[in-house]
Amino acid sequence: MTQITSYVRSLERSRTARTREDRPPTFTLFGRTWDLLDDVFAPPFSRSTSVAMTLLGLTEELTPRTGSFLEIGCGTGTIAVSAALAGCDRVTAADINPQAVANTVLNARRHRVSDRLSSVHGDLFDALAPEERFDTVYWHSNFVLAPEDHEYEHAHDRAYVDPGYRAHERYLAQGPRRLTPGGRQLLHFSDRGDLDLLHSLAARHGRALHLLDSLRDTDGEDTVEHLLFEVRAAESGAGAGRVSGGGAGDGTAASEAAAGPAAGAQGDRPGADGDGDGPGGAAYRGGVGPAGS
Repeated sequence: MTQITSYVRSLERSRTARTREDRPPTFTLFGRTWDLLDDVFAPPFSRSTSVAMTLLGLTEELTPRTGSFLEIGCGTGTIAVSAALAGCDRVTAADINPQAVANTVLNARRHRVSDRLSSVHGDLFDALAPEERFDTVYWHSNFVLAPEDHEYEHAHDRAYVDPGYRAHERYLAQGPRRLTPGGRQLLHFSDRGDLDLLHSLAARHGRALHLLDSLRDTDGEDTVEHLLFEVRAAESGAGAGRVSGGGAGDGTAASEAAAGPAAGAQGDRPGADGDGDGPGGAAYRGGVGPAGS
């Protein structure tokens, strides 16, 4: 196990972020102020949230969106709230950590989107009504693999590691049932995770991972490749579970995913811009609901 993929190291990062004396009650990301409660994943201490928002086109200049949006693992709610600000008319934010649910409620109020955003407490899709469907289902996953027998000591650790990829397998298997006709299931992953195992799990459930976008960014002393996948039905005769389009880490979106009215411009991925407010580079902008006209 390499240092960058070490679950022990990730748990140390979780403990440090949760207990830091300089943990702020609020933070600024892409020109907006956000509340941060205790025991919730802290974007000020990790660049992964700003990378995720860049890949989704949810930065200072929000790409207009419509439709419904479900975020799994909402944390502080920055992505779910930004989706609502961008124009999604029905947003649901789910998290297994009750503090994250409360944090998202605070930020929905702060940014005046409570009328179209609901925050629910549950593991993955458990808190949803059976009939609920969404145009976009999105999860910025806890992509570091932990041993199958690992037991969480704190709810905060769930944002960092996934024992045996049990949550990932459930997301791949159950996510398609939550989509509207023509809806899209997205997964934010990285090279801190086990890509081979992820592909294998996708294939087990007749799914394939199509790379929409990638961004290489620095996080402390590490360089991390962030990957935005769309989870689709595996094509018969194709390599089930494998990446379609640009290979992981080459910074190139899948051409088939970039086509059509829901896709945005594809640009270079220069990585961190050094201003502390998120990485530079153009983003895949088709991930948060149908594109606005």
